[in-house]
Amino acid sequence: MERYICENVFVPLRSGPSHRNEMLSQVLFGERYTVTDISGDWMKIETEFDKYSGWIDIDHLQHSADDSDAKGNVLNRSLLCYKNDKTKIVLEAGCEIFNPDFKTGRFTAGSNIYTASPDFSSSYVSTKESITDTAMRFINSPYIWGGRVPSGLDCSGFTQMLYKIHGTAIQRNSWQQAEAGKQIDFINDAGPGDLVFFDNERGKISHVGMILSQGLVIHASGRVRIDSIDHQGIFKKEINGYSHRLRMIRRILD
Repeated sequence: MERYICENVFVPLRSGPSHRNEMLSQVLFGERYTVTDISGDWMKIETEFDKYSGWIDIDHLQHSADDSDAKGNVLNRSLLCYKNDKTKIVLEAGCEIFNPDFKTGRFTAGSNIYTASPDFSSSYVSTKESITDTAMRFINSPYIWGGRVPSGLDCSGFTQMLYKIHGTAIQRNSWQQAEAGKQIDFINDAGPGDLVFFDNERGKISHVGMILSQGLVIHASGRVRIDSIDHQGIFKKEINGYSHRLRMIRRILD
């Protein structure tokens, strides 16, 4: 199977070979994927990062064939950079770059070399802050179904991005993330960085957030926001009631 590395900021990953099909997820700059099928102007792919499968429009493609095992450096913030033709591109947190040279201000992706803005430094790919501090930087990022970048993300895209920045790969969907790590039995035992999962009226996991501190959760619901949480679920002040029913708590990192 052909293997590529994405060189768009992101490419929509859809449930079928049409723009009428829902966006399930996104392939981000620097992420690798393999082509498994072709239908007209659409390719079915599987991502390497989270083994997610879907369809991408060939017109969206900016990519390079890639057979290397080089590990990407995950951006923790937006990065302005320039392509070989001098055109501008703004990468977002969660995108990956390769072989960064902070002295020359350059990095690679696939077979191409990119030039970063003058402030390019190791701080763009370091993870010295806590995962909760990272999360706070994305307050008010808008909610978009299937999104994985700060300019538009969904609940599980948000938690996946945070863990990716901090060097841990977790699955794409909330119900898949609910199978990771170990279970924490009581909300009072939950600590910063633990993931909290919520179910719908059918008992299916339908939402995920992350504990900031005792009694506070950060999650993408309309936008990235902070709300109160207790053993029942998420309490929103503006509705004076519970918006999400707590189902499970999982600790991903020891």
